[in-house]
Amino acid sequence: MLRTNQTFLDFITKLYEKQQRKEDVILKQFTKGQKLFMQNDKSSKVMLMKEGIVKCYFSEENDKEFILEFLGKGEILGEIECIRNIPCLCNIEAMTNVSAYALSVPYFRKLLKNNLELNALLVDAFAERIVNTSKRASFQQLYTVEHSLRKLLELQSKQDIQLSKEDLAAYLGISVRSLNRSLKKFG
Repeated sequence: MLRTNQTFLDFITKLYEKQQRKEDVILKQFTKGQKLFMQNDKSSKVMLMKEGIVKCYFSEENDKEFILEFLGKGEILGEIECIRNIPCLCNIEAMTNVSAYALSVPYFRKLLKNNLELNALLVDAFAERIVNTSKRASFQQLYTVEHSLRKLLELQSKQDIQLSKEDLAAYLGISVRSLNRSLKKFG
């Protein structure tokens, strides 16, 4: 439910520290509620989370949101858009104060062409996402909403973050009304 990738974080931290002028990779700060990426906007950066938690979500035409994932340290953001040269697929919003390494698009593309370690990390990250998406889809089919809600509430407690009812419902893919019914079952 909260994805992290320490190996990727270690890789980017080394790149950041090796720079002489700190131009290709910069460290950016975001406050809780601030958007790192906006759905359908063009992005000029690829980011890698250093600290904090973000939510990755789609905003639908009917003003509904669907949260794909909560991402933490070491997770890469905006790489698909950069690779495919497309607008941002979804919104990325800070759930806590966030620190992230920002790589310029030209620098990221240069690394893609020349750095085998980055390519291996990306392949691993993409494979992990496919596995996690498959597990989540089957989990939602096989278990009750209450079971998934319990896991989400445990995450909230462990990470010491507050998720709104809207965020809980958006992650579970249910209405707030259905969420309220499920919460009543917990007594």
